[in-house]
Amino acid sequence: MSGPDVYGVHMTDWPGPITAITLFADDFSGAKEFYERVFELPRMYEDEVSCVYLFGSQMINVLDASEAPGLIAPAVPGGVGVGPRFQFTLDVDDVDATAAELVARGVSLINGPMDREWGIRTALFADPTGSLWEISAPLKTA
Repeated sequence: MSGPDVYGVHMTDWPGPITAITLFADDFSGAKEFYERVFELPRMYEDEVSCVYLFGSQMINVLDASEAPGLIAPAVPGGVGVGPRFQFTLDVDDVDATAAELVARGVSLINGPMDREWGIRTALFADPTGSLWEISAPLKTA
């Protein structure tokens, strides 16, 4: 499978590089302060509930834990040490086709494929450790 140009990186093989890791933060302001103090990184993106930092070409999205249910439903985020506290995101050419291939390989989707209001189409699944994996592609424009 070949992938689209995303964030200036062309995806050529499945699986491509992990492009984003989302961390669910119970203390969102404390987590932002930690990342800025410890890693001395500028914010690549920020809104009221999310702050993205760039580690080389790897994005770390610190997300207010109160927003996690809307992102991973029907999966339920756990407390620290109890359940999923992050998700990996892999960019693909076609979320629907890739999701169908994954299902054919025995993967159970947690959600999706679905369009997200921030301009991407996604589907979500878990690995045997409970880690969450999202496949993602930009929404096609007419």
